[in-house]
Amino acid sequence: MNLKTKRTNSKDKDFINLVKELDAFLSVKNGESDDFYSQFNGLEDLHQVIVLYADEKPIGCGAIKKFDSTTVEVKRMYVRKKLQGKNLGVTILTELEIWATELGNEHCVLETGTMLPEAIRFYEKHHYKRIPNYEPYVNAPESVCFEKKLE
Repeated sequence: MNLKTKRTNSKDKDFINLVKELDAFLSVKNGESDDFYSQFNGLEDLHQVIVLYADEKPIGCGAIKKFDSTTVEVKRMYVRKKLQGKNLGVTILTELEIWATELGNEHCVLETGTMLPEAIRFYEKHHYKRIPNYEPYVNAPESVCFEKKLE
């Protein structure tokens, strides 16, 4: 499998198509909570997007969004279902962390959910530490928030 990443933005058609798959996946996982979570997943503020390609086909994506003066939030992390579990997400996450550092950031934060135990294990494995839930997830019991200091 020949892997390649592309830096782009939220207007990229491959990114948009991958996000549609992600949203369909999350709609099932989130169940009744999906309306709450989906309102925070708009694409308009995502100016730094990574699309991962395998043999020229888009297979995964992720983005970073400004969170505060020294922090970005990791958003829209996804690898196509049939390729999950093959450690491809680390390629996307690493590229996002490099880009965040290049932009002068010191930390990454992110939110995932208790209904995604694979995602929780993935972030913990890659040195993300649980933190108290940040807004707008403070009163969302299914949310799990993480932070990582960038090197």
